[in-house]
Amino acid sequence: MSKDLIKEAKNCTICAEHLPEGPRPVFSLHPEARVAIIGQAPGRKVHASGIPWDDASGNRLRQWLNVDKDAFYEAANFAILPMGFCYPGSGKSGDLPPRKECAPTWHEPMLNMMPDLRLTLLIGNYAQPYYLGDRMERNMTETVKNWRNYIPEFLPLPHPSPRNVAWFKRNPWFEGDVLPWLQMTVSQLIK
Repeated sequence: MSKDLIKEAKNCTICAEHLPEGPRPVFSLHPEARVAIIGQAPGRKVHASGIPWDDASGNRLRQWLNVDKDAFYEAANFAILPMGFCYPGSGKSGDLPPRKECAPTWHEPMLNMMPDLRLTLLIGNYAQPYYLGDRMERNMTETVKNWRNYIPEFLPLPHPSPRNVAWFKRNPWFEGDVLPWLQMTVSQLIK
């Protein structure tokens, strides 16, 4: 693994002028990682702690994966590469979208450093269009509903945010259909 690339990404300032709380790239990778988690961008709490998914969304994500914190934060298990590495600030209805500079700058060289990846979780409305492009259905719900079209390389997921509780209630098939496959697959892939 290129320590220079990691150091460069940890010190990244390419969009600093757009970040109200300044840059603090939050990601995790390891050359032996088997599962990549590509979400949105760190929230305010994660920006403060510097620990990916260190919030209520992370708690739900770990439940979905059926892993504890130790397994989740073992970098050889899960690479964590958000679409935006830094907290983008907040807007009228939540956090602003991830900055557009991060994924094109960092994802490809970082993913290339992890040849053992077997599954990439595409979480939410920013990761799915970026990685699935024209293969994506008309919206996130339909994309997740058609998850079998993307495996074994990708698994599209909704964001595990507490703000999405209504979505989870409207779509019980997600818990009954997608999560058992996810948990079984993750248990086979991680150490």
